[in-house]
Amino acid sequence: MDAHEQIPNEIAGRWRGAVVLKRDVFSTVERGHFSTPAGEVEAVLRRLDAVPWWAWPIARHLFVRERKALARAGALGIAPPLLFGGRRCLVRGWIDGVALHVAKPQGDERYFRSAKAALRKLHRTGICHNDLAKEQNWLRGPDGRAYLTDFQLAAHFNRRGLLFRIAAYEDLRHLLKHKRRYAPEALTPSERRVLARKSWPTRIWMASGKKIYYWVTRGLFRFVDREGGGPRLVHDAPAIASRLKAHPQVRDAAVVAFPDRRTGTGLYAFVEAPGASEQALRDFISAGLGPAKAPERMQIVDALPRDSAGGIRSEILQLVAMNQVDLIDPLLASDTERATVARIVADRRNLRDRFAF
Repeated sequence: MDAHEQIPNEIAGRWRGAVVLKRDVFSTVERGHFSTPAGEVEAVLRRLDAVPWWAWPIARHLFVRERKALARAGALGIAPPLLFGGRRCLVRGWIDGVALHVAKPQGDERYFRSAKAALRKLHRTGICHNDLAKEQNWLRGPDGRAYLTDFQLAAHFNRRGLLFRIAAYEDLRHLLKHKRRYAPEALTPSERRVLARKSWPTRIWMASGKKIYYWVTRGLFRFVDREGGGPRLVHDAPAIASRLKAHPQVRDAAVVAFPDRRTGTGLYAFVEAPGASEQALRDFISAGLGPAKAPERMQIVDALPRDSAGGIRSEILQLVAMNQVDLIDPLLASDTERATVARIVADRRNLRDRFAF
């Protein structure tokens, strides 16, 4: 049993792991069940026991920031509650929500009103999130409300001084950037003024520090986190999709990421190729890209879900890949689309990924 499979001593007997959500040099994040005085609940574990020595100072710093922020934010009903906070691991509650880049709340003014209210609650406690530019840090719950996650960069301020006001302003500006993308008609004149004006630390950061940050994280650490999918989604998924589309029996293809219990991040290919053989398509990928690049899951479908413009609805496929099929129905726009998705859901290949206990 390697370090990733051992349960940290701090929570021995209380944690049952199911799947690795993310693994990098700063931590390993797993989903599973955690025993509390009220009974066993779904939860997320962040652990530092497998962090390399040279990344420990940064990893520990990020860990402490998240633990402190969750202790306060989790009680507000806008973020996962902190269930356990130790020296090398913390356990937070699970929010059964969809990341913003998957939910795509087009025209959903109610969602963005709740997001702004959540941000106000957070700032009243003296906490600024500092990482809300990432859509994966915003969730849309089954109730349609906004929730926040991933507080590793969060900062707690004892007073509302200049630094707090700048950080709070940037939290708001990043929220409004998402609102501009999904519900631009709902922006108020004052919100448009915020969007038009970056704070002076941000302008300095964009001109200098951000370039150094990218050089360190993407150059030295090889750290990539596009939409939470990691390097495989960035580098391998486009190549797989392109290769599949070159096959004569394939009309179209989409490749999305999902948490994989073995590798941390797996790839799921949905291929519009009625009558084609899955093994033939896998052989075709291996011949062009090598066996190591093949997706962990492949599903041949008669039709892919599409929007009114004909584009593939990758957010629907993402939910199928993550086996969060109970969150799909509110996103469907017609009976035809519902029938198409129902056939894909019925034949999905990941029935054990979400509840593999």
